[in-house]
Formats: sequence, structure tokens, C-alpha cells
Amino acid sequence: MKYSTLGSSGVDVSRVCLGSMTWGLQNTQQEADKQIEYALQEGVNFIDTAEIYAVPPTQETYGRTEEIIGNWLSRNQERRNKLILASKISGPGLKHVREGSNIDGKTVKQALDGSLQRLQTDYIDLYQLHWPNRHHPHFGQHRLGKVTFSAVDAAAEIDQMLEILQSLNDCVKAGKIRFCGLSDDTPWGINTYLKLSEKHSLPKMVSIQNEFSLLHSKDWPYLIENCIHEDIAFLPWSPLASGMLSGKYIGGARPEGSRWTIEQRMGLFRDTKQAQQAVSEYKEIAERNGMTAAQLALAWCDQVDGVTSTIIGATKMSQLKENIAAFKTPLSAEILEDISKVLRLYTVPF
Repeated sequence: MKYSTLGSSGVDVSRVCLGSMTWGLQNTQQEADKQIEYALQEGVNFIDTAEIYAVPPTQETYGRTEEIIGNWLSRNQERRNKLILASKISGPGLKHVREGSNIDGKTVKQALDGSLQRLQTDYIDLYQLHWPNRHHPHFGQHRLGKVTFSAVDAAAEIDQMLEILQSLNDCVKAGKIRFCGLSDDTPWGINTYLKLSEKHSLPKMVSIQNEFSLLHSKDWPYLIENCIHEDIAFLPWSPLASGMLSGKYIGGARPEGSRWTIEQRMGLFRDTKQAQQAVSEYKEIAERNGMTAAQLALAWCDQVDGVTSTIIGATKMSQLKENIAAFKTPLSAEILEDISKVLRLYTVPF
């Protein structure tokens, strides 16, 4: 396993981050335990979760994933300091989470205390804002015209950001959080937080996790350039585009127990004709070179300049083994060029 520094934190994290959002719905406690143990055995020291998991987020599954991790931690307390544990406070819009309210100083502390209780730990290494209060170009909202940036009251947003940072600062001082990060945000969001942190001597955001894959590479080059020069760790989530890049959904297939057989909050917006064609071509490249389509997509993601750690997830142990193995052998220049040819044809296929 290779490691990279988590932005300006000075902490080294594995190039593979173990995602957990299926635990508590598609995966049981026993299955999650086995995934954690295998990942640790392979050198993974970075686990990501969120208060709203399992997914799709519902009132019934709220907090269940953190509880599963907490149960494992309660049985393995001596290993807690070897893990970099990340969680997230939900942004607005989910009625079953604080009645869909914005993130503010009060809700940061409320959500954090809930996560700490469920995780059965005294601190979270990386505490992230799951998505911004303002309307943002994520979760299928990246097409031109989906978001009207000029309609945002920037001054009001900045005031909210300052309040959030001040509350996070209280939590850091209390020893409940080591580092703070963003998720599903933009270069403006990153830079505004950085300016506020510097101006008011508040915690600096050390990371951002955004959706990023061969089917969704919109953060290259502008946001990733920003991350590199501002020392912000870039953590891709959904590097397999919700499993699509494994090839298992080609031609409308829906394998039993797969994520796309479960109703999704945002619908199957990734399932377009162009995306299906792109996946088919990537799968051909993978098969010509003796690897699976999923391994091709993950290895490509790992080699993108600026990527710190890629968040993977699996419902089956065989998938987890396959995915972690993808990070062991870099793709050749020839394979990368073949991928690039397809990527130029299908730059934003959904």
C-alpha cells in the first residue's frame, strides 16, 4: 500500500480509503467487520463514513453505518489510533435530518456529538461538511444552467461559513475533531473557507471529496489545480460511477442485490446512452490488458495528478479484493493513451 499526506494536516493516509455507505442496508455488521479487517490487512488506514449513511439516506437507516463502525471500534479499542476515521455532517434538504436545516454553528456541534456517540470514539480525525448550504453543481446538477450562481447571496453565504468555522474551531479545541474538510464543494467554496481561516485564525480545511471518475472528470483541471497549490487533499468518491464502470449495468442489466436495484434519491441520472457506450469501450481496454473494468477505472483515478486517496466501496468481499488490487500496479503509458482517446469522446457523458 502506498500513502500520501492528507493536505496540510501532516497525516499520511493510504491511497485507498475504505468507503462504508452500504453498511447497514446492503451489508451486515459481520460483513462490514470482514471488510474492515481485510482492508487493514492490506495496509488501508483510512475509513470514510457519514451521519446519513447507509444509502440511499432514509430515516430508518440514518446513523446505522456509524453504529456498525462503532461496534467494531468498541471491540478493537487498541487499534483506534492506527485509523484515520472520517465522517460528515449532512447539508440541508433531508427532512429526517434536523428537519432539512442548513449547517450552522449549533448543528455542527449537535451532529458531531451524535456521530461520536454512534462511533463510540472520543474524536474524529477528519470531520467534513457533506455538501454546502447553497445550491451547488453536484449530484447530477453540473449541466449548464442547472445552478444559477448569480442568484446566490455571497455575503450571507460567507457569514454562514464563518459561523461554521468558528463552531468547528470550538470542536477542535475540545479535542473532538483533529482536522476539517469539505465535500461536494467548488473552488469558490474552498478558497472562501481558506480566506476566512487565515483572516480569523480558524482551522484550515485540509481536504475535499467530490465525485470523480472516468465518467465524471469535471474537477480536472480547475478544482484539482486549486487543491494542489493550496495543499488540499483531493479525495474522489464514486470512482466507479455508482458501480457503472464495473460494467455490470451494461445493456440495462441489474444484478440481484446491486445498488441500482434499490431506489435512488436522485434517480439513475448516470445511466445515459453516452455513458453506457463509454463503459463498453473502457471494458474492452481492460479486457485487452488482463484486468477488470473496475480495476482499470480505479487505477486510472489513482494516477490522476492531485488525487490523494480514492474512496472505494464494495458489497461483496470479492469486489473489495478486486478493487484494492487495482492500486498495486500502475497503468502503462499505452493503456493511459487508450483511455484518453475514449475520455476525449465521452468527457461528460451524463
